[in-house]
Amino acid sequence: MKLTAERPFANPEAAARKLVELASGIEPVQDGRIHIEKINAPFLYALRASGEEFDAGIKMAVERGWLELHESGTYVRLLKAEATI
Repeated sequence: MKLTAERPFANPEAAARKLVELASGIEPVQDGRIHIEKINAPFLYALRASGEEFDAGIKMAVERGWLELHESGTYVRLLKAEATI
């Protein structure tokens, strides 16, 4: 008997890929910036992921060189196109 449902973004790589997919669908503002709330809200509320999954996904995307996270945490920049991931 299974008491909990599978978490699709429990794997940090899956979360990172989804975050990059979300970021690539957003029109960046000045200098390629994508405000963090533009990817945070859909990831947490529409996809029902957790904050820990979001954090792990962002960290993995930064480590892999897919996203650049500003030191303030207010925006990201997409570094590689989705097709190369």
